[in-house]
Amino acid sequence: QVQLVESGGGLVQAGGSLRLSCTASGRTFSSYTMGWFRQAPGKEREFVAAINWFGARTNYADSVKGRFTVSRDIAKNTVYLQMNSLKPEDTAAYYCAAASRSGFAVAEEDFGSWGQGTQVTVSS
Repeated sequence: QVQLVESGGGLVQAGGSLRLSCTASGRTFSSYTMGWFRQAPGKEREFVAAINWFGARTNYADSVKGRFTVSRDIAKNTVYLQMNSLKPEDTAAYYCAAASRSGFAVAEEDFGSWGQGTQVTVSS
């Protein structure tokens, strides 16, 4: 069983920055992708970013490219999402997820473990 705990959400003005953290426990992550997804009120959950745990391969949604950076600290079993130049449309609950298969994953159905979510609110 995998446990994921997110932190770092909050309220920020447009143009500001936040860093989300996700600490994982419960299994070896070296072969698995870690992802960030978000869900705004009334909308479906959408992919934000992903990182291959050991190889540092990354992928981003077009809407966040150049503004968000995903990284990981293997020693701390922690994945980060640095969010810069935040916009009101980035307002959502952000979820950390661990893939349930080896290899690089970005599709929501490939992620079997989810955190509880952390709220990010960007004011205009």
